[in-house]
Amino acid sequence: MKPGTRALGIAESYRGGHGTDGTAGHSTLVGCVMSANGVVDDFVVGSCTVGGTDATEAVISMVDRLDRPDIQYLFIAGIAPAWFNILDIEQIAERIDCPTLSVSFAESDGLEPALRRELSERTATARIETYRRQPTRHRIQAGTGSLFVRAAGDIDSIAEVVRAFCSEGETSSPRPEPLRVAQLAARGVDNWRRTERS
Repeated sequence: MKPGTRALGIAESYRGGHGTDGTAGHSTLVGCVMSANGVVDDFVVGSCTVGGTDATEAVISMVDRLDRPDIQYLFIAGIAPAWFNILDIEQIAERIDCPTLSVSFAESDGLEPALRRELSERTATARIETYRRQPTRHRIQAGTGSLFVRAAGDIDSIAEVVRAFCSEGETSSPRPEPLRVAQLAARGVDNWRRTERS
């Protein structure tokens, strides 16, 4: 992959309950634009509702506001940010016209049991329908560790794309660098918002 190939990584920071008041009701999202050679050249901030259904639109809005046609891949941390605010990565990839990868960092039997346990039957059913529409997870070996990736859009080699954006120094817990930096930035923004509100 060319060193100048750019990806946008979007990660969240959220701590607290799933209430409806200002601090507890929203999760901070940050996007980091980074090239495959590790150069960061843009950020975007957004939010989605904790326990809501607006994460897909929030991600699309962030990409639109960046207005960066040079972004060739979108990485998103996880598939259900902000307490089961399920992402529709097929819809995201289609709307932004960019290959989209949902990356998780641990093995899982899936979200359906948790959705049924934590949500009302009607709410769980609707979110499970969205969840089931998403692409199958693939285990990707990077360094001495593994990532679990769902990919939507036109991607020749999911593994090649993921490895191109993982730091060579990472071993047992590999993480694409745009996501790592986005996560750090999201925590910083979240901490600042909490300080401003207190």
